[in-house]
Amino acid sequence: MRHLKKWTLAAATTVAMMGTSSIAYAACDEIILGSAISFTGKYSTNGIHAKNGYDLAVKKINDMGGVKIGDNCYNFKVKYYDDESTPARTAQLLERLIKQDGVKYFLGPYSSATTKAAAPIMEKYKIPMIEAEGASRSLFNKGYKYLFAVLSTSEQYLASSVALAAEIAKKNGKKPGDVKVAMAFENDPFSLDVRAGVLDDVKKHGLKVVIDDKLPRDLSDMSATLTKVKALKPDLLVISGHSKGAATAFRQLGELKIDTPMIAITHCEAAKVTSKFPKVANGVLCPTQWAETLSYKGPYFGTAAEYDKAFKAAYKDYKNVPYQSAQASAAVLVWHDALKRAQSLDPDKVRDAIAATDLKTFYGSIKFSKAGNNVAKPMVLRQIQDGKYNVVAPSEWASHKVEYPRKAQ
Repeated sequence: MRHLKKWTLAAATTVAMMGTSSIAYAACDEIILGSAISFTGKYSTNGIHAKNGYDLAVKKINDMGGVKIGDNCYNFKVKYYDDESTPARTAQLLERLIKQDGVKYFLGPYSSATTKAAAPIMEKYKIPMIEAEGASRSLFNKGYKYLFAVLSTSEQYLASSVALAAEIAKKNGKKPGDVKVAMAFENDPFSLDVRAGVLDDVKKHGLKVVIDDKLPRDLSDMSATLTKVKALKPDLLVISGHSKGAATAFRQLGELKIDTPMIAITHCEAAKVTSKFPKVANGVLCPTQWAETLSYKGPYFGTAAEYDKAFKAAYKDYKNVPYQSAQASAAVLVWHDALKRAQSLDPDKVRDAIAATDLKTFYGSIKFSKAGNNVAKPMVLRQIQDGKYNVVAPSEWASHKVEYPRKAQ
């Protein structure tokens, strides 16, 4: 019987806990993709969304014949480890995978904080990582050569809501300086970068910040901020606190009956707000890396709409596909494309192939700057309208007009 070679592409924790994702394809050898990702802790919701995206892309690639290098073919298989949403644990597991398990390549963890812990290890061992869930722009100003991200960086997430507020104010005859902005952000790398992008656009458009709060560490109560919002009556409220923060925000917006005319919050889909808080959610703006209505198309899943259909067929409990899942799938597609072009399993050759990526996908175009971030795909802003997520900005990508002022049901 032919011996199966196991080339490890990793990111790590207890395989016994989560198992492996892909079935064995007897005709091909295996390339093992690993992931130190959050199945427990505060990032667990999005960690599981990312896992589902990884698994769907792995199955798709294997069904298409795997990776062909010379006369050999290889199928992907994912080996998962739980980093418990803790950066120190992420780093520990990556060291273990490299030193003890001999891994050669990596998929990223979930969150900017854990990705920040991973990046120096990749540089230390000169091993490439393609990540899909760490958006902090501070990841891409350190000169890292082995870190590549398929997603747009975090300062772009809520900045478009500021531009939209300024545009609406102008149409309504208001001066930019009369537009009041309230902000509340988690004290973590991702949300602080979101805040920086908002402040940049506030300055650019000449709006006025009246509240600039940090959310409590456990993200379970933001009533102090929302009480101020009720008193000061801002025109725009922006909030970023990952899935838990989003869930808290929507719950307390309803409890306190906040009627701010424009509200923008990150991680709406991941927090499942349309099913948990349907009345409060109506009219809220939610930034996204991807939407099924966009005109993106690639050789693996076809169009964005076709990916949406495939994901929902595979995971029937999803009403909406989280962008965290879509970008996780895109990261696996980049591995396939790079290995195919490199025609080698040598990490240095594969790293150079990743750097030269110019790929069209259902998720959008993927092309990396010298810093490793994707410079070929924009963020878009969606508004929850009657329970549906509709793209309203930027205008060239919009499928629907923005509803203003927001009218909670």
